Amino acid sequence: MIERLRWFGQSSILFLDGKIIYIDPWEIPNDQPKADLILITHAHFDHCSPEDVKALAKPETVVVGPPDCLEHVGYGAKGLKAAPGEKILPLGFNIHVVPAYNLKAERLNFHPKSNHWVGYILEVSGTKYYHAGDTDEIPEMKEITTDVAFLPIGGTYTMDVYEAVSAAKTIKPKLVCPMHYAKVPGVGSEGDGEKFVLECSKAGLKAEVLKRYSRV
Repeated sequence: MIERLRWFGQSSILFLDGKIIYIDPWEIPNDQPKADLILITHAHFDHCSPEDVKALAKPETVVVGPPDCLEHVGYGAKGLKAAPGEKILPLGFNIHVVPAYNLKAERLNFHPKSNHWVGYILEVSGTKYYHAGDTDEIPEMKEITTDVAFLPIGGTYTMDVYEAVSAAKTIKPKLVCPMHYAKVPGVGSEGDGEKFVLECSKAGLKAEVLKRYSRV
């Protein structure tokens, strides 16, 4: 299910299965293919990068995101706006836009629910993938059905390892992969990925650490 993926650290994921799809591209190496579709979850610099969108976009590339993200990357007039709860079909892909926000008191100012920032559930070649964006464990996760879940585990701005395991137990994907850790200072450590896998295993969940992409 993840053989045709590349993870560039933080929350940047590339799907290489027919069309070229990026989610939250940030600091993408210049040897990567141009995008058919770019999905942006929210407006923070490590998720919403005008430089990366410009480098990856073709004239026909479809860019999807909340309105403030589209404005920031220069697609305010020609991008596809995404809001929590919507179902959209860019390039024929079934995508369910889901909420992403903080509930913990110490994080409320980082990703307020009122910003209407998002995660995505997208179907690629018959497999459903949930990219949570930056979020805490939220009540809406009880309604999510997916084969693969990408969950932030770095703490500080999002769920930490143990909170993300709790979220995975709620979602019950066939496979869960950690993201958003060990790249930005103060956001998790390198060992958190394996710790997450171990704690998921204890909970009866299958988890796998994605290998960060590097040039061959």
